[in-house]
Amino acid sequence: MSAEQVQQLRATVATLTREAGGALPRTELAGASRTVCALLAARYPGGSVELRVPPFAAVQLGIGERGRHTRGTPPNVVQTDAVTLLRLAGGNLAWAEALATHAVRASGVHSDLAALWPLPELV
Repeated sequence: MSAEQVQQLRATVATLTREAGGALPRTELAGASRTVCALLAARYPGGSVELRVPPFAAVQLGIGERGRHTRGTPPNVVQTDAVTLLRLAGGNLAWAEALATHAVRASGVHSDLAALWPLPELV
């Protein structure tokens, strides 16, 4: 992950925070979502949980049980939108609140990603 990508991610999260979920350009949301997913994939290699951010990104992470799930969809799936992902990453939204408001859908015994947020790069 380049320093430039992390800086751009910080700027996007700051804009999102300032504008309280205001309209960010689709390309900016897409790039920031992919950067967050790439940071998580580097930090948690594996394939026990699939994090989906349609239509921008999806990544498999090694959370909980180790090893790589190799056939079909992993048994643990987390899905959210780009704005929610960026709010979680920046520490502007708690995991429990995202679940309670259905901004995040999580299934499977290892789908609790509360410990991942906020990303250290953004704090």
